[in-house]
Amino acid sequence: MKRIAETFAGLAARRAKGLIAFITAGDPNIEATPELMHALVRGGADIIELGVPFSDPMADGPVIQRANERALAAGTTPEAVFEAVRRFRARDTRTPVVLMGYLNPFEHLGVAAVATRANAAGCDGFLMVDLPPEEAREFNAAVRAAGLDQVFLVAPNSPAARIERICTMASGFVYFVAVKGVTGDKAVDVHGVDARIAETRRLTRLPVGIGFGIRTPQAAAMAAMRADAVIVGSALVEIIERGAAAAAVALENYVAELRAAIDRAAA
Repeated sequence: MKRIAETFAGLAARRAKGLIAFITAGDPNIEATPELMHALVRGGADIIELGVPFSDPMADGPVIQRANERALAAGTTPEAVFEAVRRFRARDTRTPVVLMGYLNPFEHLGVAAVATRANAAGCDGFLMVDLPPEEAREFNAAVRAAGLDQVFLVAPNSPAARIERICTMASGFVYFVAVKGVTGDKAVDVHGVDARIAETRRLTRLPVGIGFGIRTPQAAAMAAMRADAVIVGSALVEIIERGAAAAAVALENYVAELRAAIDRAAA
């Protein structure tokens, strides 16, 4: 069984909800990234979503935009991200790692080569923000051939037919975008998307994670009542931005707060 599927199966067996934690690789530098990933796991993250820096991250708000800028200024490349995952895997062979990014850097390397390198590094899947299912056939085939998963986004205004089409190509889990906007742009109102989340869960057997706009333990708890996993990014990236020297400890502590809130909600 793949790591992502195994993780969700374990959560379901315990009647627990997942916590997917996002940071940007190379922020503040690529040498720090594996230890920050371990800090997320120590705090209670079930899956790590690792951002691959790009110069035009159009789905991301100012916090993650700045993280991309810092990572690029520090010389972070896709190959450096693969190496960071390899270093992480030296101590953690269990936690799934999903690479979140934009198509351009990967297309430049060649999609088949990227999928093969990602698999060799110990990655578990991809989330390409700017790759809609209508244009994803080649990338999806390469990812599946490498034994990896491809996560797709479902928007809060996606019609049922489109959600169904997305879910036929997706594997691992489906990412439900809880707000109309960019990451960290506004606080999520989970009550306002209840019907769309329920419809998404009806149209797929894959686990559904909720992200965008979830920044506090309270919001994470509310989201956990409605989906299989909660995805938190900007709040964690802000911790790194505020104080890189103590970021690992601060990340671990904040993720532990999110974990406790999610567990209380699931119970």
